[in-house]
Amino acid sequence: MAINLLRIGTRKSTMALAQTEEIARRLTAASPGLEVEIVKFETRGDQDQTSKLLPHGGKGGAFVAEIRQAVIAGKLHAAMHSLKDMPGNEDTPGLVIGATLSRDPPTDALVVRSGVSIDELRRSKGKGFKIGTNAVRRAAYARRLFPEIEVIHFRGAADTRVRKLDQCEMQRLPNGGEVGPADALIMARSGLERVGLADRIAYDFTTKEMLPAVGQGIVAVECAANDWSTRGILALIDDSAAHLSADAEREVLWVLNGHCNSPIAGFSTIDGKEMSLTASVLDLEGGQIIEASRIGPADRPRELGRAVGLDLLNKGAAAIIERTRPD
Repeated sequence: MAINLLRIGTRKSTMALAQTEEIARRLTAASPGLEVEIVKFETRGDQDQTSKLLPHGGKGGAFVAEIRQAVIAGKLHAAMHSLKDMPGNEDTPGLVIGATLSRDPPTDALVVRSGVSIDELRRSKGKGFKIGTNAVRRAAYARRLFPEIEVIHFRGAADTRVRKLDQCEMQRLPNGGEVGPADALIMARSGLERVGLADRIAYDFTTKEMLPAVGQGIVAVECAANDWSTRGILALIDDSAAHLSADAEREVLWVLNGHCNSPIAGFSTIDGKEMSLTASVLDLEGGQIIEASRIGPADRPRELGRAVGLDLLNKGAAAIIERTRPD
């Protein structure tokens, strides 16, 4: 049966709404006569912008779970997620990724407040500087790049974080204390672009300096596995290259049984019929890193992801992941 109205759920954040509006534009262009209703959710992660995400079940529990439940309950046809927020080490029975948009820039970027010198940050190896992030992966890589840096807990929507940085605001902690102010932030380039703050980027980290998170820069649209009408509509806007990369990178997470507190990175590129995939596992301090890379057929992404994941396990990644696992 044809769908005339498609209800898609999303978070209320500026960036999430921009991503969902882009999906709506593409869907209505691809399927004339289709109306898309955007349903906004204030998730637990949006309500609590002070605590670390771990008590909420990581990014999956904080930003994804409630919207997923609405799809499973039949209240929504689909849900928009940033792929990097979707847990990759567990199944979600009854749901599938129906579409991925073409990948935005996947790299991380440095944003600094007025008066901060990047040259001095490098020369000092970070001594005397505070850098804000909530991502354990970014924190681990930051400590490798700037061994003397102080990494501080820093949360909030992308535009909110930049405002806090500029106004030298302290960041509240779950225990009632405060840290900061931050001298710089590490953020996703794609997120800054989506909220119109790309001009604030002082430095783009290369993938060799800071390997992106699995799925970073990819917007995913999830729907019920047995909802073939919705799957058919979503397929109209699916970017095959991004979908192949998503499958390869998420397979690494599955093999590693990674969790939200383990610094895991993974990034793939496609060149013709070949896909290259690099993934890494770090300890929380960034002092130990295990990396693996392979090249394989682009049309067999899960096999490539599985091989890279097994390479990491053979090099000792499980022990690092276990040390970072919450009690």
